[in-house]
Amino acid sequence: MDFQLSEEQREFRAVLREFVDNEIIPVARDWEQSGRYPTEIVKGMREMGLFGITIPEQYGGLDLDPVSFALVFEEIARGWMGIAGILGSHSLACRMIAMRGTEEQKKRYLPGLASGERRTGIGLTEPDAGTDLQGIRTTARLEGDHYVVNGTKMWITNARYADPLPVLVKTDPTATPAHKGMSILLVDAGSEGYEITKDIPKLGYKGTESCEIVLDNVRVPKENLLGGVEGRGMQHALSALEWGRVNIAARSVGIAQRAHDEALAYAGQRKAFGKPIGEFQAVQLQLATMATQLQAARLMAYFAADAVRRGRADGETGMAKIFCSEVALQASIEAMKVHGGYGYSTEYEVERLYRDAILMSIGEGTNDVLRTVVAKSLLRGETVVR
Repeated sequence: MDFQLSEEQREFRAVLREFVDNEIIPVARDWEQSGRYPTEIVKGMREMGLFGITIPEQYGGLDLDPVSFALVFEEIARGWMGIAGILGSHSLACRMIAMRGTEEQKKRYLPGLASGERRTGIGLTEPDAGTDLQGIRTTARLEGDHYVVNGTKMWITNARYADPLPVLVKTDPTATPAHKGMSILLVDAGSEGYEITKDIPKLGYKGTESCEIVLDNVRVPKENLLGGVEGRGMQHALSALEWGRVNIAARSVGIAQRAHDEALAYAGQRKAFGKPIGEFQAVQLQLATMATQLQAARLMAYFAADAVRRGRADGETGMAKIFCSEVALQASIEAMKVHGGYGYSTEYEVERLYRDAILMSIGEGTNDVLRTVVAKSLLRGETVVR
């Protein structure tokens, strides 16, 4: 068994790490606090080709393997988790179009999405439907050559930049079970009746917008039905969310790594009773626990990513997302404890890490719901632990 990254992956990680160290970490705290949009960072990611990480090479993308995909989100989240969100929603939507779209849809959208000239997100969540996607109320009624879409979407990352935005709708609201009547439409920006009504204030996950979108009799051409066949929307969404759980697990590792780095550095600098606090056994125990959990989470994330490479991996990605997100939250709390009173100050990084870590246990399905996903995968024999 080889637990090492390939030489190509190590070189790729080094490039990512240099970008994060030079372009993100120096500005993250100030820009987050001021609410400044990270335009320059987005430009840098475009120049590196990162908007094409889940797009096949024939359309101009990098088509990364799942472990390299995880490296992207681990490193960027180490600098600023909100930036990883900009790339995350875009990448999941691109993979969905690349894997499920018609050839015409791929040719029309993917080259621009790969270059970053276009951006996208994914319109799933609604005011009354989050983890339970079958509970969505947005409908799409076919009238001639167009679908007429009505509904509201919430918490949409990249909403102000998405073109197109894949939107989960009910093309047959009477279908039983509900998922058989669900489809995804690619809604072009600027469509009449498509309105971004507000930005949603958040505790953390800043740097990217999270918006409410209202669709009021939006007419979407029939050829924008993802895959060209109705009733496949839930399948399309779930296939993207499997990569999404790798994304969240990797982001969590990035947060935990930064928390560990900040705590370790502070323990060597801060003095109490005449010596660095890192010489006190109580602090040493905290640092050792953080490092141990961090390394376990990293291995879990990479293992889940490799499982995705081999095929469907609901159980493995669910376990990784659960474990890594909980490690990230605990690491951020421990880092705050090591910093003492300064950990509660916005002048230091660790309070932001804490605010960002909380979302990791909620995004891409809450941890409690994912535990049921893992359990069902075990009971079906799809995931085997031995």
